[in-house]
Amino acid sequence: MNAQLKWKFILIAIIIVVCIFGVIGLPSFPTSPAQLKTNLADRIRLGLDLKGGSHLVLQVQLQEAIAQHGDETVDELKRQLNDKKIGVGEVSEVDSTHILVRNIDPSSTSSFRDLVASQFTDWALAPAAGETSGYELTMKPSVVAEIRQTTMNQTLETITRRINALGLTEPTIAFTGRSDDEILVELPGVGDPTAAKEVIRAGGQLQLTLVVDGPFSSEAEALAKYGGVLPPGTQILPGRNQGAAPGQNAGPVYYVLNKAPIVTGQDLRNADAAPSSDNPGSYEVDFKLSTAAAGRFGTFTEQQAAIGGRMAVVLDRQVYEAAVIKSRIEDSGRITGDFSEQSAQDLALVLRAGALPASIKYEEERTVGPSLGADSIREGVRASIGSMIVVMIFLLIYYRLSGVNAVVALVLNLVILVAFMAYAGAVLTLPGIAGVILTIGMGVDSNVLVFERIREELRNGKVAAPAVDTGFDRAFLTIIDTHVTTVVSAIFLFLFGTGPVRGFAVTLVIGLIANVFTSIYVSRAIFDYHLAKMDRQAQLSI
Repeated sequence: MNAQLKWKFILIAIIIVVCIFGVIGLPSFPTSPAQLKTNLADRIRLGLDLKGGSHLVLQVQLQEAIAQHGDETVDELKRQLNDKKIGVGEVSEVDSTHILVRNIDPSSTSSFRDLVASQFTDWALAPAAGETSGYELTMKPSVVAEIRQTTMNQTLETITRRINALGLTEPTIAFTGRSDDEILVELPGVGDPTAAKEVIRAGGQLQLTLVVDGPFSSEAEALAKYGGVLPPGTQILPGRNQGAAPGQNAGPVYYVLNKAPIVTGQDLRNADAAPSSDNPGSYEVDFKLSTAAAGRFGTFTEQQAAIGGRMAVVLDRQVYEAAVIKSRIEDSGRITGDFSEQSAQDLALVLRAGALPASIKYEEERTVGPSLGADSIREGVRASIGSMIVVMIFLLIYYRLSGVNAVVALVLNLVILVAFMAYAGAVLTLPGIAGVILTIGMGVDSNVLVFERIREELRNGKVAAPAVDTGFDRAFLTIIDTHVTTVVSAIFLFLFGTGPVRGFAVTLVIGLIANVFTSIYVSRAIFDYHLAKMDRQAQLSI
């Protein structure tokens, strides 16, 4: 054996050892069938369709985020108009993307237009139809598109943090790809997703805002006090009846609050569950504010107008507590509400992970039982082994001794594929098993191309060694061409697909790359070794 061929086999041996060790040798080399099975289970991660679990499709209510941007703009526009003493009759929202400003003082029209042009660049300004001294602000389409994209990205990130904080293993959180407002959540091994759904769906939108009036026994009573029309910049929100005994199912009460919060959930630095200091046996959520928010909150609460007033803790548009401001409050606060330990921990988790920029609703929910996954694994393995055995038999019968070469290359192809998935932590899904079976077919196709080229050269009168060289050289470009086009297709499946489709793409790409190595490099090395041992004029068994 020449030196070059020797180094080829050393490289192949090293790759085989590394692959076997990666599949069955971690965390410790198995000494029994039971330990081998355990190692395989630890190294090969199974997807939802094989392991069982929960499949959820969430729809993000993007219109809420757009409407919130409109509300914030109205509040900011009113504040700046007041600061700059620009006289207007009314600033109101027509809908989430249109703001109407009526009865602008003619002497202030130029100042108003300059203000909008410089400070409210997200909006297009035009004279309002039917208004002699009115203007309409319309949210720019590019801004609407940006809000939609930002909201989806923030929602995906927030849900990912919440799911990871729950400690669930190998979750899949991604865009579905079928609609721009849907998110896919797959939780392998989770048969009952109730707890996960509650944590996912919890808005976590915390606000600390000043109480204007209340509590009232009903929303109608609150409106009646103001003649049916709330004061500008206020809103009515339901709240917990703080006079009810702990655990008592009392009806809700209603508060009139300022719309503009002093502090929001984005200002939180931390949140933790703790035993309640007021109600023994129950829990509360203590939170701390960032430095900037603490300074802003402290300045507000020390003002004479705020002392003696009430500050509402609002979570997901519900008043949890309305406490009297007795002195300056800076960097901490608490949320009480007769929480259990688990519910307090869940709420603290939601607050730490951040608020969802918009609410969500569940479009689809499926639960896959582990028995179905076991059946899929069993049938998939049977199909893979069965197809491989049939293919091996065909190769041995049709190509005789050279068929052994193809069989070795095929087995090594699968070993490399499984080892790479184990090392990379890739998730094996049912479509992934289909990708494995397709890889077997592609491996056979590559060997057939090479062997038929060799046969053609032998029929043309060449002896074995030149025929093998020409056969590999001529088949190489064809194999590369077919594999590259398939890999490109699989990459697109991975980029635009989700869940099981990605699993199929991953196994197919890895299998194709391994197949190029085994069908060209390994198979050629085996042929070279065989040719070096046989007589120059001997016939090649093919």
